[in-house]
Amino acid sequence: MIGNRITYRMADGIRVPGTWRHAFIRNGDYFLTDLFIYADGLVNCWGLVTLEEFEEKLRSGWVATELPDGARASGHELAAWKFSEPRSWHTPELLLAEVRDTIDQLNGRPDSTERCLTAVDAFLADRTEEKRAVARAAYLAIPETQRHYALGDMDRKDWPLQALVAGPGGRMEWPDEAVTQEMYDDAVAYFEDRAKWIAERPSRVPADGPATPVAPAIHLYQSYPLKQSDDPGRQALRDGYPAPIDVDGVTYPSVAYAYWALSTDDPEARAAITAADSAYAAQQLAAGARRRDGWEQARTSVMTGLLRAKYTQHPPLAEILLATDDATLVYDHMDSDFWGDNGGRGRNWIGRLLELIRSELHAGRAGIRV
Repeated sequence: MIGNRITYRMADGIRVPGTWRHAFIRNGDYFLTDLFIYADGLVNCWGLVTLEEFEEKLRSGWVATELPDGARASGHELAAWKFSEPRSWHTPELLLAEVRDTIDQLNGRPDSTERCLTAVDAFLADRTEEKRAVARAAYLAIPETQRHYALGDMDRKDWPLQALVAGPGGRMEWPDEAVTQEMYDDAVAYFEDRAKWIAERPSRVPADGPATPVAPAIHLYQSYPLKQSDDPGRQALRDGYPAPIDVDGVTYPSVAYAYWALSTDDPEARAAITAADSAYAAQQLAAGARRRDGWEQARTSVMTGLLRAKYTQHPPLAEILLATDDATLVYDHMDSDFWGDNGGRGRNWIGRLLELIRSELHAGRAGIRV
């Protein structure tokens, strides 16, 4: 189960969502650590491995599900101890099944529980023994540790589900007892009531669009455009691209020039930055100038305004930005982990602001005003 444990890793400029859970790694002694599971099927268990390789790690005991009495264990920089009468809830097969379910959940696909409930619905619609057998097989495919949670009912757990798929005279998995006709009828009534409740509950307000981009991410690599081009491509989205912008009656050669000029309240330094031979030279001049008070807190707002000016004052460049559709824009900035993504190390603020300006341009075209 994913819960609130959400993480990600970067792969070719794309965030691959993931989650994590506790596990023991056996490398001589036993080490309590985190097992990271990602939507693309890779698992980090002291090394990034495929699902098939992860299964091998389980079979070999590298990812440990058996914890011998008296074995030494530790949590890095936390504690060390020896196992005394340990009990493990997992086997290699069970942990692998849970990881497979987690990958399905990360991808928005039906996991084993959802597949089981779909089979149960099919059985209730046509109560043949063949369809009951399919539903029972789907129930047994749910990892044992997750079966109690299948119905989301913490009072009755999965008892109605067990009784339904076993049928009168069949046996429950746990506790091990025969299903009576009364128990079966109660289970049928439970699912009929559950279906009514699901049908009658207020419909959720539909989402106004996808939570994740439809278009693949676009990586805006570090570059130093020195002159305009008739067909600049995505290089035009760089803040140093020479697209002059007017800000309060002053014309700056590019967004980068304007940003560095506005970062100082020294008039002479600002004039020198504006007249610099290149955006890089402008940055170097700014580095030696006095910063405005509160610049660190104001800089994101300033950059937003400058990017807005660039794309409203240069319609052809706005078309290039709009052509990125709804893609995540991953912006490299050699000199700043604040503005750039830089292989996942940075905050990618320019990339995020470009997405904001793009949305504003779409709103303008749609006639939406706020």
